[in-house]
Amino acid sequence: MEALNVGLTVIGGLALVLGLFSGMLQSRVYVLSAPMAATLVGVAVGPQGFDLLTLARFGDPLAILEQFARFTVAIAVMSIALRIPDDYFRRQARSLGTILVVGMTFMWLTSGLLTYLVLDLPLWVSLLVGAAVTPTDPVIANTIVTGGTAAENIPKTVRNFLSGEAGANDGGAYPFVFLAIFALSHPAETVAVGWLTETLLWEVAGAVVIGVLVGGVAGAVERWTSEQEYLDDTSLLTVTVGLTFAVLGTVKLLGSDGILAVFAAGYIYSVLVDPADEIEGQRFQEVVNQLFTVPVFVLFGMAVPWAAWESLGASGLILVVAVLLFRRLPMVFALCRWLDPLDGRRNAAFVGWFGPIGVAAVFYATLAVRHTGHRSVWDVTSLIVAGSIVAHGSTATPLTLWFGDRNGEK
Repeated sequence: MEALNVGLTVIGGLALVLGLFSGMLQSRVYVLSAPMAATLVGVAVGPQGFDLLTLARFGDPLAILEQFARFTVAIAVMSIALRIPDDYFRRQARSLGTILVVGMTFMWLTSGLLTYLVLDLPLWVSLLVGAAVTPTDPVIANTIVTGGTAAENIPKTVRNFLSGEAGANDGGAYPFVFLAIFALSHPAETVAVGWLTETLLWEVAGAVVIGVLVGGVAGAVERWTSEQEYLDDTSLLTVTVGLTFAVLGTVKLLGSDGILAVFAAGYIYSVLVDPADEIEGQRFQEVVNQLFTVPVFVLFGMAVPWAAWESLGASGLILVVAVLLFRRLPMVFALCRWLDPLDGRRNAAFVGWFGPIGVAAVFYATLAVRHTGHRSVWDVTSLIVAGSIVAHGSTATPLTLWFGDRNGEK
């Protein structure tokens, strides 16, 4: 109980401070983001710092981190699903389809091959690392595209595009992750059939269907109860959070992709509900999203494998820089002519750089270790996540303000 109370003090106190000074962090303290601050606090209180708190006191650290990451990503993608315009996927079908299919495949193969070449890990282990770091993290992306600074400086078309991609590609990374897991844990002759039937048909397509059905029912019922005046503002928070966890838990029990199902459910729900209630739901969901962001990054800071990072040496740092530079930027520039919201090289550069790697990668890396036993996946992925937290966290506000200034010169 003492360890639990220490955890509550640390996480609650940090959430309080970040909440009180959130505006200052976004507009004046240019090099410190909320995820970076939470990670640093986690390092400070963890076993490599003052040793006030360790995840091992509560159980397997990676298992705890996997579940916290799963909850946090689910809350983040629900927040995005409620925020993007109702007809966005219809209007931007070509753009989103291009970056989610062609773009994600490029990011997976590039990250995996860089890992293979720099660290000389087995090919499928390297591709598993590449799959884990493929998705644009919705948690960090939310901190970049929301708030007053973002609204004043980043065009709405760019913010919606980053949000839509981040919401959809977290579940979209699932096939890449499980293709590598199948290749590492199943006989070669059964990999293709198992991946197509279990992963693509059931765990991906099935997740979308379940999410659409549950979200559709919840949205239709919510609209009816709102019209009958059976619903009050405080119930909206219960509905959106309840929908998130109900879908996440149900789909997990059915053995499917819970993250993708949550996003599908949230999007269909937002299309069907009363517009006034949708706005209130967005506001409440953003609050919950912020509350979940702090704990997961504190836990990440407590769990980072310092000894494993040290053993990687200079090669680990080279890999981090290579992934951050080549995983996404070249792909966005190559595809920008098919990405309608990116009308100009400045927009392409902004979106190409801000494809952060964070909690989604933590979730997939810890899941991969559980399925395959290859601890190196966590060691390498966590180092890349830490590099992204520093690189994207320290550049978010300066580049956002620069982006706004440059657009204002047009």
